[in-house]
Amino acid sequence: MPKLNDNIDSVGRGFADFLAPPPEGVIRFTVGQPDFVTSEAIREKAVEEIRAGNTFYTRSAGAPSLCRKLSKWLDVQFNIEVDEEEIVITPGCKQAVFYGFLGLGNPGDEVLLLAPAWPSYSSMIKHLSMVPVHVPVNMDGFHPDFSALQSAITERSKFIVINSPNNPTGAVYTEEEVESLVAFAVEHDLWILDDMIYATMAWGDSKYTSPTIFSGGAERTLTIGGWSKAWAMTGWRLGYIAGPASAMKAIHLCQSSIASHAPTFLMPAAEFALGDDERRLEMQNSFANRRDVIQEELSTIPEIDFWEPEGAFYVMIDIKRTGMSSIEFAERALSEAQVQLIPCSLMPHGEGMCRISYATNIANIKEGCHRLRNWLSGL
Repeated sequence: MPKLNDNIDSVGRGFADFLAPPPEGVIRFTVGQPDFVTSEAIREKAVEEIRAGNTFYTRSAGAPSLCRKLSKWLDVQFNIEVDEEEIVITPGCKQAVFYGFLGLGNPGDEVLLLAPAWPSYSSMIKHLSMVPVHVPVNMDGFHPDFSALQSAITERSKFIVINSPNNPTGAVYTEEEVESLVAFAVEHDLWILDDMIYATMAWGDSKYTSPTIFSGGAERTLTIGGWSKAWAMTGWRLGYIAGPASAMKAIHLCQSSIASHAPTFLMPAAEFALGDDERRLEMQNSFANRRDVIQEELSTIPEIDFWEPEGAFYVMIDIKRTGMSSIEFAERALSEAQVQLIPCSLMPHGEGMCRISYATNIANIKEGCHRLRNWLSGL
């Protein structure tokens, strides 16, 4: 028999084992997607395009009008100045991240990940025979540890991934921290992959800050985002990647070779969504409210501690005082409390913690925390 890819067994499954739909009646604190249905207006726009017969090939980078609208939106929202010709619309944000590694990396290159980090990064890196380097963050709020980053640099370091607001930690890096990360990348001549999929979801004093606004940032940053979180369009699989012309030439080749382009009839709907501020802000306000509720509920559970969630829709809980490992805690919470959550030991530097997604309704948030509280108090 022909052999499999030598890397497959080392890639890992990430959160997959704990994302499977649980038995009926279980409160799911696991899935990182809005519980809203995509707005009717956006859905109708896609239906209109199908009925109009907009089902043919289009240019690989994506519809010109969408790239033009996205260029303006990034500038207005986040001061990201990128030409419409330096944008590629991709079949999801994951695909965009993968293109970044594929187009700019080589086997053996090292990628710095601020850990604990979303496990898909590591999987993609291993697929390409590159090396993930998990650099622990400061545990007082999951912000970058610059001393640890300096210690992690080698002659093979090629990338640093920035994900703020962060999955899984909910941290939002300050403007000063992002500026320092750019200076670090310039000092060591690194590419920056800026995964800003949660950029519209920052709840505290710090907001999303683009690396491109600082000296040396624009020419080495790939800005990666999508429609999944802000517009509740996870199943649409629409993302984007933007960056300097030198890098985007490689990204264009990746897209044309692998996917041709994102679905033609979905792109006008994505363009429409960029102007749908009312619906987007409605969801943002809902998640900000849920964030307040889950903090109130978690504060009544004496057996665990938690870090204030600064962005996205995740909160990290410290379960070390229970004496359980992260896996044991998650497995027992599912079987004994009927609550499903993510054990963070699935990521390097995540032991002793679990991730809760509060992308669910307030009734579920209150009930899930009530079940955890009763379960832990009875142990």
